[in-house]
Amino acid sequence: MRLGSLIPFLVIAGSLWPSMATAEPRARVDGDLPESLGERIRDAVGEVDEAPANRFQARRRARDAAASALAVLRSEGYYGAEVQDDVEGDSPPVPVISIVPGTRFELSNPEIEWIAPEPDHATLAQAEAALNLAPGQPGRAVDVLAAEGRVVARLSELGYPDASAGQRRVIVDHAASSLQPTFRILAGDAVRLNGVLLQTEGRTNRAWVESLAPWEPGDRYTPDAVAELERRLLETTVYDSVSIALASPEATTPDGLRPVVVTLSDQPRRVLEAGAGYSTAEGVGVDALWTWRNRFGRADTLTFDVRLAEINSRIGVELSLPHWRQPGRTLAMSAYVLDEDTRAYDRRVGGARVEVRQRIGETSFLSGSAAIEAGSYGELDVNNLVLPLTPIERNLVIATFGAIGLIDSTDNPLDPSRGWRFSADVQPTLVTGDGSFAFLRATSQLSVYRPLDESEKTIVAGRIRVGSITGASGNDIPSDRRFYSGGGGSLRGFDYQGVGPQFQDGTPVGGASLFETSIEIRRRNIWHELGAAVFVDAGSIGTTSAPDFSDIRYSVGAGVRYDLPFGPIRADIAVPLDRRDTDPEFQVYISIGQAF
Repeated sequence: MRLGSLIPFLVIAGSLWPSMATAEPRARVDGDLPESLGERIRDAVGEVDEAPANRFQARRRARDAAASALAVLRSEGYYGAEVQDDVEGDSPPVPVISIVPGTRFELSNPEIEWIAPEPDHATLAQAEAALNLAPGQPGRAVDVLAAEGRVVARLSELGYPDASAGQRRVIVDHAASSLQPTFRILAGDAVRLNGVLLQTEGRTNRAWVESLAPWEPGDRYTPDAVAELERRLLETTVYDSVSIALASPEATTPDGLRPVVVTLSDQPRRVLEAGAGYSTAEGVGVDALWTWRNRFGRADTLTFDVRLAEINSRIGVELSLPHWRQPGRTLAMSAYVLDEDTRAYDRRVGGARVEVRQRIGETSFLSGSAAIEAGSYGELDVNNLVLPLTPIERNLVIATFGAIGLIDSTDNPLDPSRGWRFSADVQPTLVTGDGSFAFLRATSQLSVYRPLDESEKTIVAGRIRVGSITGASGNDIPSDRRFYSGGGGSLRGFDYQGVGPQFQDGTPVGGASLFETSIEIRRRNIWHELGAAVFVDAGSIGTTSAPDFSDIRYSVGAGVRYDLPFGPIRADIAVPLDRRDTDPEFQVYISIGQAF
């Protein structure tokens, strides 16, 4: 082997040498100790990289180790423990601590001493129940401190936010091997809430913020109510920061009410954003958003969007009003013009849409919408799939009423590790123009996420999606309302809209039913923020309203994930199985966020 080929290896080995060195305990721990206690003491004593240079250094290490061990012993209730430090040998000297733990002390009659004024009897009983210390249990210091914290926290939950703990008294009885704590608690006065005291340099309207408060003036304070107001303001996404705090006692009104101080820091009022995406199936797409925030002083957003892409281009505007008429309800109004040119159809339309969405819980919602769209549609006659194909040009006006529901129990909306999501979308649709008819389009999807290890680095994700159109078939269904499958958001590996029935030249027909399923194994942090995934996708498009399982197509693939604070960047490559002549050999997808 040449010396040149060894140099990289030697450099790597040299850089790893310090981490390969064997650490040793700061001091040897001797004594008959319970296993868990011994581990805690050894962890507290710690390790060093090298042996002591002399007996003086060894003695200092032994003394430090003895102090650390004694602190652990007392925190665990061994108040009569004996710890001796020593040094053995000379070459090198070995620091040693010898431990005789003795009897573990037990709790004896924990008490609360209330500093006047005492709370009412009901509150007093609940606060004392929160102590949750029983005579005879081990006298661990951490349990005593936690009990004190529980009492103060419970008082705050019951409307005493000024509650605090005074200097506790702990009597250690060595003769009885007991520990008797007395907690000195100052509850303060019960607090009743007033309105909102808004502190901001932005445009937010105080009356609108007050309308979001989940309490009425005179209601007793609860931390959950204050936290809910903070969450309602944060979910509008127009503020850089939101701070909610109870005003000081000096701000109490003559009626005995205290306001809640709300401090808001606005994000920039106007923001220009741009993005791009690419896949071999759908080509390049470029997006730009110009957002105006808080123009009306109620956390509103006005967004102008422009998209230029090989498949579709559009210009649109949307006004979103969060917490419209009641907390958790959002009103969104939008208008757009669209030029779409896909393998299956082309259309040039303009439209408008109104949606009202009501949040349920933190991430689940129900929504209702109404939309109207008018324009020209270029399609192919689905009654003739062989060459020469028959083009159809239609001018249509389509009115759609929608109802959507999402139930989300996942732990992270952008990159979940556990939980499930279920969504359903029902759209009654009326069509007029070159033909008049009505139909119902419905879809639903279930996604499930499960970790395979305690660290939640390996995740199994699965989804199933079904759809059906009833009341119309064939050419009566506008081409853009039919079901299609294939591409980055459905069956990877196939062309966009490439799954399902096709005309003789390979143009997708679309269908009246849909079935899709995927399973994906994701591994995070393989190397720093870099992860990986492998997946199998399957699906079919049917010409009748019932899903067609007789012609299911499959694909397999793998990809990498790079984690960012807002979600992963995804790059996947997928290969279709049982390829038809019109199917690609593989497809590549690059985008932000998981596939599902």
